[in-house]
Amino acid sequence: MNSGQKGKQSLIFPNIACNHPFFKTSFAACLLKLKHMHKRNQNQCLKTITKFSKERRSIIPAGDTSQFIPSKDADICILEEPEHLNWYHHGKRWTDKFNHVVGVVHTNYLEYIKREKNGALQAFLVKHINNWVTRAYCHKVLRLSAATQDLPKSVICNVHGVNPKFLKIGEKVAEERELGQQAFSKGAYFLGKMVWAKGYKELIDLLAKHKNDLEGFKLDVYGNGEDAHEVQSTAKRLNLNLNFLKGRDHADDSLHGYKVFINPSVSDVLCTATAEALAMGKFVVCADHPSNEFFRSFPNCLTYKTSEDFVAKVKEAMTKEPQPLTPEQMYNLSWEAATQRFVEYSELDRVLNSEHDPAKVRPNGKIIAKSLSMPNFSEMVDGGLAFAHYCLTGNDLLRLCTGAIPGTRDYDKQHCKDLRLLPPQVENPIYGL
Repeated sequence: MNSGQKGKQSLIFPNIACNHPFFKTSFAACLLKLKHMHKRNQNQCLKTITKFSKERRSIIPAGDTSQFIPSKDADICILEEPEHLNWYHHGKRWTDKFNHVVGVVHTNYLEYIKREKNGALQAFLVKHINNWVTRAYCHKVLRLSAATQDLPKSVICNVHGVNPKFLKIGEKVAEERELGQQAFSKGAYFLGKMVWAKGYKELIDLLAKHKNDLEGFKLDVYGNGEDAHEVQSTAKRLNLNLNFLKGRDHADDSLHGYKVFINPSVSDVLCTATAEALAMGKFVVCADHPSNEFFRSFPNCLTYKTSEDFVAKVKEAMTKEPQPLTPEQMYNLSWEAATQRFVEYSELDRVLNSEHDPAKVRPNGKIIAKSLSMPNFSEMVDGGLAFAHYCLTGNDLLRLCTGAIPGTRDYDKQHCKDLRLLPPQVENPIYGL
């Protein structure tokens, strides 16, 4: 592995040094896959060429991805993280390119930004930029929970499901209990990337405040991350009964025996690990927070409002047995149910049904995208916002002043080579030089 690869590896996987030949090969293969993912199935699932921002610890799109989609194939577009994808988007407007554009909001960016230096000011600016770009570039926006920013054209709907392997583990646990076997031989655990913002601050604060109330309570903590040393040092200094272990897959056999999953995080939008724990038939103790609204209907989800309530819920979970999931509850956690919710709330059923309306279909089978009538006032405002955003993101100085990565407005030489495009100076000529 050369020094460049080592540098990239440390950015993406902090505190993990892969010196074994197997991991070197795997990491190189990962980079190769990311580098060439555009060349496969471009009409089915379009990947975005990106660059990694060290300062933001985030991936920022580069160039105009929409140019790779032929207009004849541009029917429906789903933008994952629409605000993030469009902060610095400088290309064709998505709603002009596609008949129907759905944005799916996964991340509570404002919550993370508030924790940074000058966080209140940054969050204020980002909030309005998010409103701007989602209104300009989406027809409909789905928010996984009310923990996300309230965006224009948005509705709240959990469109996430769990991997079927977690539901199978839950079924196995239920079968063991029916046979009178002990399904859970361990107590409580927490699993998540070891950064303060992922619930570790809340966890340590709760356990430190109620150390005497939870005497004898032991918690196994699984995770890796850039704050691992600081988190473990703080827990040791406060003499908390926490057993830190390396992170692992939530479906790992070693985690099946735990009865209680503790998740005090309030920065999540919709915690995948919580859904997985419920699918495996475990108790979940979590905060009474908008991010957990979807899970409240499950009897094994124990929510707390105060720190004293947290203690009561932990004791309840440790002394009782979780209820087996009903078929309906298992279905609600599945990807099949999530897909059905997505089609309904994104209004895709209406769009897809229009394909069968002869008045809205051209002879070549293409849906007539735009009405011939004059746009209403709201559409005109949306168009004006999109035009203003296009003009501002075309200015490299403004891009850099607002945190964009240099060279992300257009594809660079390496991107053009990988994607078999014309050189940058031909694709985006600068006249007068």
